[in-house]
Amino acid sequence: MQSLIGNIDARVDAKGRAFLPAQLRKQLDDCKTFILRKDIFCNCLVLYTEDAWNEIVSHLKGQLNGWNRQQGQIFRQFVSEADRIELEENGRMLIPRRYIDALGIKSDIRFVGSDTTIEIWPAGKIEETFIEPDDFAKELELLMEKNKQE
Repeated sequence: MQSLIGNIDARVDAKGRAFLPAQLRKQLDDCKTFILRKDIFCNCLVLYTEDAWNEIVSHLKGQLNGWNRQQGQIFRQFVSEADRIELEENGRMLIPRRYIDALGIKSDIRFVGSDTTIEIWPAGKIEETFIEPDDFAKELELLMEKNKQE
């Protein structure tokens, strides 16, 4: 699968339904089944293709000791907070009410393609996570120089 890109505003109706933007659906080929979960670090949702989800779960399992109670609890919590989402033929999906309430989504959202996932943000919230442009440029420059040296 190609790297997902795009930054598209959309709406959620009163029942929690939203259309996955056509620009992103085209990048996903014929994918109709997704996994949705709240992000661990940010106040957004993450929509995974089944392949991307399976890769992440496999990687997580590989990091855990099956005989460690706390690690078992971490795994259980990670997977239990996920939902399987089926796209309707017209590209509409249902976002569970608990996510809408947890994120404070009113009606406007933003879909952001982020490599192998799609983030779903409440309107105006993603900008709060951005670094000032000059600081962003400096950090990216340092990161690229560091990686070039390794």
